[in-house]
Amino acid sequence: MKIKAGIIGGAGYTGGELIRLLLNHPDVDFSFIHSRSNAGKPLYSVHQDLLGDTDLIFTNDLAPVQNGNLDVLFLCLGHGESRKFLSENTVAEHTKIIDLANDFRLSAQSTIGKRSFVYGLPEINRKAIQSAHDIANPGCFATAIQLGLLPLAKAGLLEEVYTTGITGSTGAGQSLSSTAHFSWRANNIQAYKTLTHQHLGEIAQSLLQLSPSSSREQQLNFVPWRGDFTRGIFISSTIHCERPYEELLRLYKAFYKDQLFTIVSDVPIFLKQVVNTNKCIIQLEKVGTKLVVHSITDNLLKGACGQAVQNMNLIFGIDEAAGLRLKAAGF
Repeated sequence: MKIKAGIIGGAGYTGGELIRLLLNHPDVDFSFIHSRSNAGKPLYSVHQDLLGDTDLIFTNDLAPVQNGNLDVLFLCLGHGESRKFLSENTVAEHTKIIDLANDFRLSAQSTIGKRSFVYGLPEINRKAIQSAHDIANPGCFATAIQLGLLPLAKAGLLEEVYTTGITGSTGAGQSLSSTAHFSWRANNIQAYKTLTHQHLGEIAQSLLQLSPSSSREQQLNFVPWRGDFTRGIFISSTIHCERPYEELLRLYKAFYKDQLFTIVSDVPIFLKQVVNTNKCIIQLEKVGTKLVVHSITDNLLKGACGQAVQNMNLIFGIDEAAGLRLKAAGF
């Protein structure tokens, strides 16, 4: 029996990327793809690359959500909209939910009604995800930053961190804004939400999970940047560390040795290695007592939809890499 999946919010960047993954997933059948603004239109009218791949149409009918015909429901809504949707609509009790917004990521906000959401970062929560009913999928910047810092947190080596990160335009969503236009993005970068980014809370929560005595939210100083490319995230985190490079490299490789999608590199890394994949690749550089941890991901895959599918695979006990054997765009 294949997993019956549905999507709420199928017309945006994350909805489109999730559709592409699940259409090619060997263990999934689509029950429906919801979009209020595009109901009745074929998927390829919005996601034009799907022409010839599917004849499915968007629907505004929520009956499949209510009548129990779904095994898993993905929420690809704007931040704050998932909680509103679940408050206003009945979802069959047995249907599992994977939310790609930030509504349920923090433990203090992880419940609604009888549902309790598990934070879906497999590298530290695999067992909890495997037994979970509902998942709060991590944020894109949060995923890349956390994966770069978690080994240090577990080893008690995490001191004050200075992090910069640059992301592609798809991270801003599909709705047009003044900073999403090509004429603004081209040949341009900009810092934004300096030291106040919305992902800081979930990052601090995961670091505290591994190292309660040394990891505090105020110790992470994060400056995000808008980049002049479409997808991908490149993070560089600088930390004071007395340990030698060789010891730190062994520490990172041991921490991630059983992880399918997180890889530690011995040589310099670059964004094209991860674009169009579910990978996170990490590289360490050490100069004197300063350690720099570079981490790269695709913001729409490991930073969003790919990780959501990875979480679905873990929940349903199938191959963790199913539907995620993707090829990077080398050039």
